[in-house]
Amino acid sequence: MTLKRIPSGGEFEAKVGYCRAVIAGGWVHVAGTVGQGEDAVEQCRSALATIEKALAEAGAGFHDVVRVTYMLPDRSEFEPCWPILAETFGANPPVATMIECGLIDPKYRIEIEVTAFLSE
Repeated sequence: MTLKRIPSGGEFEAKVGYCRAVIAGGWVHVAGTVGQGEDAVEQCRSALATIEKALAEAGAGFHDVVRVTYMLPDRSEFEPCWPILAETFGANPPVATMIECGLIDPKYRIEIEVTAFLSE
């Protein structure tokens, strides 16, 4: 099995020792991704843009995502993100999990991780 690593150059990749995405055996695994902005909604949009770029580089898109995990330090901030997520995944919704937890820095309000399948 061939692995392809897709770095984004983000500040934590070098500090922590990971890359944005890895293609392995037809699967695209995108690391937990935070976004920039003042609140969870802005950060959600920003994180999804970073994820979309990684998926595109892997030859995939949001329609290929089969699993998504949302991590937030405050679950009450998740509901305002729902319209963005419904628009993003549209008619191709993945399975999903939301976890309330601490993130790497208190300024981050949401982290999103996805797994996609490369159809042939």
